[in-house]
Amino acid sequence: MFPEFLFAAVEAFLLVINQLGYIGIFIGMAVESSFIPFPSEAILIPAGALVARGEMSFLLVLFAGLSGSMVGAMINYFLALFLGRTTIEMLISKYGRLFFIKQKHLKKSDDYFNKNGEITTFVGRLIPVVRQFISLPAGFSRMNLLKFSLFTALGAGIWSVVLICTGYFFGSQISGELKIYITLSLLIFVSIILLIYIILKKKNK
Repeated sequence: MFPEFLFAAVEAFLLVINQLGYIGIFIGMAVESSFIPFPSEAILIPAGALVARGEMSFLLVLFAGLSGSMVGAMINYFLALFLGRTTIEMLISKYGRLFFIKQKHLKKSDDYFNKNGEITTFVGRLIPVVRQFISLPAGFSRMNLLKFSLFTALGAGIWSVVLICTGYFFGSQISGELKIYITLSLLIFVSIILLIYIILKKKNK
């Protein structure tokens, strides 16, 4: 019963988004990019199909999708920064010893995001499921806001372009096999980016 209700709620939400046009895309992507898991494919792929039919503008769809993604990411970032961080520090100070977690472990997480937050945020935005939650550890670790915004926008922009182009060239009803190919292609792209990053970092050292 619950899955059927959830499915109906998602369908109703998508219907509202479609009726609102660009504003609906913005709202839908903001929800998708925040702490509420929601498939961005269901928003941007149909929008791409409408672009192909001349009913929507590619640039406006991209702008609405990217803007919404940034708003959702910022919601997660600041929730983790102001609410989650305080809670985590309090729990570590009180119960950390029970789970062998110390304040220095939190500092290591901070140091990691200070050194590798850019590539982690960028790559995370290109991986399904992970992309919705990558903003949380960035907020927990107090990653530089400007860097977070830049690399979030870069990753979210590439993801949005991929989905819009998928809808543009293949229509709104794409097969599950094609979705797998798209996911694998993105994972290969992410692997190449990571490999280049590791090589460059070693050379700098």
